[in-house]
Amino acid sequence: QVQLVESGGGLVQVGGSLRLSCAASGRTFSDTTEAWFRQAPGKEREFVAGINWSGGITYHADFVKGRFTISRDNAKNTVYLQMNSLKPEDTAVYYCAAHSTRYTIYVPRSVTEYAYWGQGTQVTVSS
Repeated sequence: QVQLVESGGGLVQVGGSLRLSCAASGRTFSDTTEAWFRQAPGKEREFVAGINWSGGITYHADFVKGRFTISRDNAKNTVYLQMNSLKPEDTAVYYCAAHSTRYTIYVPRSVTEYAYWGQGTQVTVSS
């Protein structure tokens, strides 16, 4: 079992920045693959970014490349999502997800591949 708790969401103006954090517990954190997803009202949950167990492999969705960066600190059992140059279309509930496989070069990108989810944190970008 893995428990995930997100924090860092809030209201920000267009062009602003936020850093989301996801604190994990219940399993050796360095054995997990982590990801961020988001879900806007009326839309399906979508992959934003993912990171392998060591942090050496990351994937970012095309719509956030160059603006968002995923990272992790295994000593703190925490994964981060640094979000810069925020746009109104980034408004959504952001979810942290964990996969219990210690992937080396592969990072899952579909909702169904992740068994563990946080409760979500709201990000609202005002124009």
